Amino acid sequence: MRYAFLGDIHGNTDALSKVLASIRESSVDRVVCLGDIVGYGAEPVQCLEMIRELKCDVIAGNHDWAAVGKISIDAFNAYAKAAALWTREQLSQEQKDWLANLPLVLTYDHCAVAHGTFHQPEAFNYIQTVFDAEQSFEALRRLGSSLGFLGHSHVPVGFFDTDPITYTLENAIPIDGETATIVNAGSVGQPRDENNKASWALFDSDKREVSINRIEYDIDTAANKIRAAGLPEILAARLYQGK
Repeated sequence: MRYAFLGDIHGNTDALSKVLASIRESSVDRVVCLGDIVGYGAEPVQCLEMIRELKCDVIAGNHDWAAVGKISIDAFNAYAKAAALWTREQLSQEQKDWLANLPLVLTYDHCAVAHGTFHQPEAFNYIQTVFDAEQSFEALRRLGSSLGFLGHSHVPVGFFDTDPITYTLENAIPIDGETATIVNAGSVGQPRDENNKASWALFDSDKREVSINRIEYDIDTAANKIRAAGLPEILAARLYQGK
C-alpha cells in the first residue's frame, strides 16, 4: 500500500498543483490531506475544491477551523489573523460547513493521522520537545498504531520512540515495524525549514519506508497573488525564504 500525505496547503494553488502532479506520477493507492487547506494564501476556495475533487481523506487543521469560526483566532499573530478574517469572506456557507465537519484524527491499517499532535488534537499544539513527542507516542499507541503522520509545524521531520527519543531531518525515513515513529510531512504551501520547495510524504507499507519529496513551484506567481489580494506582504515574502 502506498500512501501520499500532504498538508498545510494554505491557499497556494501553484504549489498544490505541482504536488498533485508529483503524487499522480508516484502511483499511490491512497491520498490523505493533513489539514490547513486554507489560511495565509490567496486562493483558499480553489485549493479547497482541488482537494475535494480528489475525494481523498481530509482532517481538520487549525486554519481550516479558524476560517469557519470554530476556534478562536485570538492567539493568532496579526498576519495569520488578517488572513483568517479575509479567508472567511471568500468561502461559501457550504464550504464552511464542509470544513467545520472535518475530523481531527483518522486511523488506517498501517498508520494514524492528526494535524498537530495525537495527545491533544483539538488543541492544535506542536511537537517541539521530546516531552511533546513522548505524549503523542503514548496517544498513538492507544490508537493501536506505531506510525503516525502530522502537519502543522511546516517542518518535515521524523521522530523515533527510542530511549531517548531521537529524530531525523533526512528525506528518507526508515520504518522498522518495532520502533514507533511519527513523521511530519512538511508543508505544501508555506514551508518553514528554510527550503522553499513544497513538501509531501510518501509511505510504502511494503518497503517500510517514508520519503519526503520536495517540489519546485512558481513562487513569484503565488506571492503576487497574495499581494494582489491585499494580504500582508510578509505572507508573500516568506514563501521565498521557506520560513
